[in-house]
Amino acid sequence: MGALDDARLIAFVPTTDLPRARAFYAATLGLQVTDESPYACVFDANGTTLRLTPVRKLSKVRYTVLGWGVADIASTVAALTAAGVAFVSYRGMDVDEAGIWTAPGGDRVAWFEDPDGNLLSVTQFMARGVAGPA
Repeated sequence: MGALDDARLIAFVPTTDLPRARAFYAATLGLQVTDESPYACVFDANGTTLRLTPVRKLSKVRYTVLGWGVADIASTVAALTAAGVAFVSYRGMDVDEAGIWTAPGGDRVAWFEDPDGNLLSVTQFMARGVAGPA
């Protein structure tokens, strides 16, 4: 048994504007705020704690920092699009009209950014023979 095998994961996402990020994660993405202070805004992300942490300067990275496994990516992307989320695509990765990329193994992924430019994603895992999250 490992030191952390029964510990709960806490996800951290940096932000330069905590009120703006709070609005996006709560109103746009629909996550429930469980605590907030000048040092963090904490959400319940379906049982996982997500902490938005204010930083003075944010170094933008081009990899996914946070993602969700979803059962139906088409309806999730449609709902997020209706909420004002713009999906991003990358050169060399053909996406469908909704912005969803199908990986060679069959998983389907769509990427979007939060207000700070943190790259987020939703994935429907198909390659394992199940339509829901892994």
